[in-house]
Amino acid sequence: MSIDCEVMHMVRKKIFKSKKKGLIIIFISLFIVLSGIVSAGISYAYNYVKHYNNLFYPGVKVEDVDLSGKSLEEGKKAIKQQYINKILSKKLIINTPDKKYTLTFDKINANYDVDKVLQQAYSYGKNLSLYSKYKLIKHPNEKIFKLMKFTYDEKPIKDLIANIEKDINKEPQNAKISRAGGGFDVIPGKVGKRLNKDKLQQEALGKIDGNTEKDIVIEAPIEEIKPHITEDKLSSINNLISSFSTQYGSISSSERANNIEIATKSINGTVLMPGDVFSFNGVVGERTEERGYQAAPVIIGNQVDSGLGGGICQVSSTLYNAVLKSNIKATERAHHTLPSSYVPLGRDATVDWENIDYKFKNTLPYPVYIEGSTGGGDVTFSVYSNSALASRTYDITNDVYAQIQTTTKTINDANLPSGTEEVVQKPYAGFKVKVYKNSYENGKLINQELISNDFYKPVEGLIKIGTKKK
Repeated sequence: MSIDCEVMHMVRKKIFKSKKKGLIIIFISLFIVLSGIVSAGISYAYNYVKHYNNLFYPGVKVEDVDLSGKSLEEGKKAIKQQYINKILSKKLIINTPDKKYTLTFDKINANYDVDKVLQQAYSYGKNLSLYSKYKLIKHPNEKIFKLMKFTYDEKPIKDLIANIEKDINKEPQNAKISRAGGGFDVIPGKVGKRLNKDKLQQEALGKIDGNTEKDIVIEAPIEEIKPHITEDKLSSINNLISSFSTQYGSISSSERANNIEIATKSINGTVLMPGDVFSFNGVVGERTEERGYQAAPVIIGNQVDSGLGGGICQVSSTLYNAVLKSNIKATERAHHTLPSSYVPLGRDATVDWENIDYKFKNTLPYPVYIEGSTGGGDVTFSVYSNSALASRTYDITNDVYAQIQTTTKTINDANLPSGTEEVVQKPYAGFKVKVYKNSYENGKLINQELISNDFYKPVEGLIKIGTKKK
């Protein structure tokens, strides 16, 4: 009995060993099969991914161009065809009322940084693991890259706008008025045009965008410029409101008379709108030989000497009095250092190019027309404006309230022959004088206003007496 049990145990042990060995063989076989399958899968995935090593991954786009499976060169060609070539033929069109101006984008060197964007799209996913690459290729999601850094040259655009500005800009022409018989002729003015250059440039540069295939069309912003002096305003000039004359014929050389006539002619026909400022130097200009001026006596300091344009202070002084009588005061005025013979004391206005000016501002509610004339040895200025001002008239008076006497000093001069004299400085008495403007309404005095309070300083005379012996 014990022998049978032992035999049975041995049989069982043998059977168990046989089964274990079979399972090991089966496991090993399965492992080999699975390893083969995995190896085959890895090999397939590797070869599948390797195919895209030099290609864009599926689903990759630049803007709306699908680059899936394309090489870098093919992608560049596709982008260039779709965007670069099209954008170079794109136009900037600026319309004006009379002309259309066109600038193609090839003239402004329009371009994108294509290489940089393509490199980013081309590198997409290629830094991942084999499995992730395979998954990305096998089951792609759309990946869109945007073109960046659109560049262009602004200079051709600015040059085009500058040319448009030259074509468009036209200065307005003021209405003109001239004396005709006893009245006036008025010539209408013309409206000017001006291109709003800054606004156009801002709009043009703002709309230049490579993301659209459409041409850019802009209406040029053009502004109308009304003339400063208009026909309707000039038509209000219909009446003489003041006039003043001085005589120069008996005190002037031909050179001085010439200067007075040239300066008066420069002022004749001047129109001042309300608020306008008149500058004698600005209107008459520099006194030069080229402009016809000649040397004539002129007050320089305390002496009467010869100077180019001598005599025109009589023009400024005559105008000063005519303007005062029209109820317009000076904004800048200086009297001479010595009294003038052609106007009462305190009623002169000296001028000197770039140094002393005579200015006034039209403070009337209407424009004024200044007529200047010379003839018969007289210089006359007449101021015209609206007849509504005629009810009031103005008169200018002066009050010399002090006279300061002077003396003449003599000195010996050993350089002069004995018995001779040389007048170095003529003596001039000094004066203090007030000037008033008297206002009359319908012939009745209603107001007196102080205009100026001038002091002409006395000038001491000087005579040299010769003491040099023969």
